[in-house]
Amino acid sequence: MKIVDFLTEDSVVIDMKSTEKESSLDELLSVLEKSGRIKNRKKILEALLEREKLGSTGIGQGIAVPHAKTDQVENLVGALGISQKGVQFEALDGEPVNIIFLVLAPSSATGIHLKALAKIARLLKDRVFRQSLRTAPTPAEALKIIAEDEEKLNSLP
Repeated sequence: MKIVDFLTEDSVVIDMKSTEKESSLDELLSVLEKSGRIKNRKKILEALLEREKLGSTGIGQGIAVPHAKTDQVENLVGALGISQKGVQFEALDGEPVNIIFLVLAPSSATGIHLKALAKIARLLKDRVFRQSLRTAPTPAEALKIIAEDEEKLNSLP
């Protein structure tokens, strides 16, 4: 499984408008709704906010990886938001986030979402990758950066 298998160009927002956690999640869900990849946006937002109550998915270094299992998707679904202004996400380090990787998995999924989260985390460890993503001029370029870095990771012994 590759990130570009569940993250599509129409689910990448390069210049997010939202600067708060809930509105940023809703902004990403709206692009997924437009593309028909999710069912009930409001129910998914509720599931994401419930997950956030357990602990912020703002993991620090300008990154948030909100995720939920829901019956509102049929397959693994992703969205990527890049914010130049920064989003107040209650991140562990207290800093605003600039990269939001949203991952939704079907309720029935067992480990697929965990594999997806692990792949995303591995990519985001790299400072150069994060900087490239933050400055990607288009959704297509963001996907290209992800695909190239994923290939590099896969080719490592």
